This record gives sequence, structure tokens and C-alpha cells, in this order.
Amino acid sequence: MRFPRSSGILLHPTSLPGRWGIGDLGPEAFRFVDFLEQTGQGIWQVLPLGPTGYGDSPYQCFSAFAGNPLLISPDLLLEHGHLQPSDIEDAPLFPAAVVDYGPVIQFKSALLARSFSNWTNRPPDQEEQARFAAFCARHSAWLDDYALFMALKDAHGGAVWTTWEGDISARTPSALTLWSELLSAEVRKHKYLQYVFFEQWGALRRYAAQHGVRMVGDIPIFVAHDSADVWAHPELFSLDEAGNPTVVAGVPPDYFSATGQLWGNPHYRWERMAESGYAWWIDRFRATLEMVDIVRLDHFRGFEAYWEVPASEKTAVLGRWVKGPGADLFHAVETVLGKLPIIAEDLGLITPPVAALREQFELPGMRIFQFGFASDGKDPFLPHNYIRNCVVYTGTHDNDTVLGWFNSAPAKEREAALAYCGTDGTHISWDLARWLLASVADTAIVPLQDLLGLGPEARMNYPSRLGGNWSWRFEASALTTELRTDLRRLTEIYGRVNPVSQSGSQPSS
Repeated sequence: MRFPRSSGILLHPTSLPGRWGIGDLGPEAFRFVDFLEQTGQGIWQVLPLGPTGYGDSPYQCFSAFAGNPLLISPDLLLEHGHLQPSDIEDAPLFPAAVVDYGPVIQFKSALLARSFSNWTNRPPDQEEQARFAAFCARHSAWLDDYALFMALKDAHGGAVWTTWEGDISARTPSALTLWSELLSAEVRKHKYLQYVFFEQWGALRRYAAQHGVRMVGDIPIFVAHDSADVWAHPELFSLDEAGNPTVVAGVPPDYFSATGQLWGNPHYRWERMAESGYAWWIDRFRATLEMVDIVRLDHFRGFEAYWEVPASEKTAVLGRWVKGPGADLFHAVETVLGKLPIIAEDLGLITPPVAALREQFELPGMRIFQFGFASDGKDPFLPHNYIRNCVVYTGTHDNDTVLGWFNSAPAKEREAALAYCGTDGTHISWDLARWLLASVADTAIVPLQDLLGLGPEARMNYPSRLGGNWSWRFEASALTTELRTDLRRLTEIYGRVNPVSQSGSQPSS
């Protein structure tokens, strides 16, 4: 599917500023939409929005369908009466430039529990109770399992579901009935948190749409083993009798790691998924596209062939390529949902069959400018080789920032970048951004870190590194009048201005 000529910014909501230790869906998110409109941007790209677990990675979530309660805005809970001013009197002071997940999780978990208690015990609001009931009914296919799964995790001290008592780990009907009754209040709490998340996200998305900003979301190809998805549907995954993976996902040695990347996610039993017409995947696409306007489909090459590693291995070196569902999956999805707005994340080892699969369904692929200086002028990542139906980036969440990359790159790559851009490198981040915006590519997206000219301290993720990721935040003062003016000017010069913004919201601080 072709997209209109536009540009946008990659920024996960956790990186937004605010007083609560982590970015959220409250006032600063709405101000960021204003910034996007004022600068002519038509896209806000985010990472997966699911509830994160160990390691805080949005690519290892407790559910492929649920939202992350850490993104719930306390300001909006106060505004809607779910919290009282007295509930936040003892709120700690958190660092402004980084998410310190341990204290943040402890604080927000307690605050959200207080919100649920207030909501439960206050005089009933019939209209809101009706919205809550309708939400639970509409999403029951995943919400019932997810809420019970999270309540069970809480009851078992956060332990992985395979270590729970055998009857509930195996989901026997009697155990499901018993535990649902024992944990009914906790189950309702987790449903409430999802209701609040989706209410807040829905309001933000509607506001973005009113301002001409499309949301790009992310579907990770794999799901976490310790998730409601695997616990509720073990027949769809390659597991042993105890529920543990027999083979796990990753990629072979590559640009990021000499030993490959061992992600540890269980692989799908694609033959079982095919028997239902890929119903689980159709539900997943449908649910995601109810939240966002465009989907970035992570690790697209895995749908053609995926790297399978025995679960006993410590690295991803000793794996093998196994054929994926290929066109069958996408035909099934399109039969039910029609042509979908998908960006194929086609980075890494891309073979002719992978490219053919992407082209068969007319999906735009991705080009990363940073990667373009390691070879010669024929490199597909250089702007003069771009095609229109692609999405181009200075870098992604898995790369260093442009400044960090440039300062640490081999001398040959730095010299090539300077020569290509015709610059002395003083403003290298903006030099690369300008070339992207000027290119023929339909869609150009720049991480906010690069627009701010930040170094490796602002990097979001180091693939294969455990801990210390996903924590960067910016401060509200960083979105200066100068930044707004410069970005608007470039966006206008290269014909990418958001149509809603054509009449011209004047940049302001």
C-alpha cells in the first residue's frame, strides 16, 4: 500500500517528559501532537504499546493485545476523579532525563491500585460503568485470559506461568473456575487498567487524527513465552509437555552481534495456525489497527523464513533457517481485513524470496541512512537509490543516534558521510535528516534524538544487551522555537507538510 508523501518522528511514549518518572498518555503526549502539527509532521511512530515484563522491553510483553499500564497518565486519572490530590501528595521526585524502571514501577503500581480502589468504592457512574462493561465484552476474547494471567502472576510473586501449580499452568477447567473466583477482585483490577489505558490512548489518537497526525504502531513478529498469549494458546507454539519452548527465535550473527541475537521467544506452530485460517493473526492485526493507523511489521523476513535455535543453546550461532507461512498468511489476513497499511521491517539478511514476498503485497520496506556508508554508491541505503514506496530513517530504536554512530564509525564511513552530504559534520544529524526529507521516498521518519542532535546517551536499545535499555527521555524545554522553525522549514521545502498543517500553525515554544 502506498502512503502519501509525508514525514514524521519516531518517539516512544515512555520518552515523553513529565513528573511521574516515565512518559505517559497525558498532557505532554497531547503537546507532542501539537509540536508535530506545528512542524508539519504527519506521522508519530511508536514502539509496541504492550505491558512490559523483565527487562522492560516493549518487544517482550505479557500480551500481544493489551496496553501497558505504565503509560496510564496520573494527570488524567486526577482529571476524571479516579485519583484525588491526596493520593499523590507523597509522590517521589524522579529523574527527568531517564526512566528508572524499578522505582517507577513500584510507584505507579501502587498509584494505579489506589485508582482502582477509588473507582470501585465511589458512587457508581452509570455511564462509565456501561462503557467499562462494553469494553470488557468487546475485548473478552483476549481480555479475560490476560486479566486472569496477570492476577495469577501477582498471586505467584511474578513467577513464570510454567512454574505455577500444574492444574492452572495447564488451564484445566476446574482450576480456571477456582482461580477466577479466588482472584476475582484482582482480575477486575487488571480489566479496569486496560479500560483506562484504552480510554486514554483512544483520546490521544483521536486528537492526533484531528491534527492530521497518523499513528504508526509496531507488531513484533514473536511474543514472549511468559505471556497470556502462550499460556492461553499453548497449542499454537512449539512447547514441550511442561510448557517450555523446544526451539526459540533469534537471528544469526549480524551487524549487531558476532554471536547473533538470541531472543528466546517460542516459535509458532504455523501448521496449527493455518488450520484455523490464521485466526489468531487476523485478530492481532485487527486489534492493532484499532489502535493505530499504520503497522510496522517487525522482522518481516521471519514470515518467509525464520532462524530457529534449540532452546538449550546459549547463543544464536547454532540455528537453522526454517520456512515460514509466506504469502498464505497475508492472503488470509487480506481476505478478512482487506489491504492493510503495513510497513515491512525488512532489515538484516534479506534474500530474493523475502523481497518477492514484500513486493507481492506492495508493502513499503525500510531504508536506514546510517547503513549506507559501508560500501559504495550502489548501496540501497543511500538516498539516491531510494524508491518511492519505502519508509526511510536516519536510524531506528536499535541503532545508535546519528551523532553517536558518526563519532564511533570507522574513518572510511565518516569520510563517506561527509562527502555524500557535502558537510563538515558540525550538524551531521540534521545533514542526514535533510537528505531523507529531500529524497523521493514517500515516508521519511527521524527519531527525535537525531533532531535534538544527541549522542549515545540517548540511544534507546542495544540489541542483545540485557538491562539498561528503553530508558531515554527528553525534557519539554528541548522542543525549542528554533527547532520548530527549522523542522517546519525543511518539511515545507521538500513537500512533506501535513495537509491539516498547510494553513500553518505557527511554531511556538
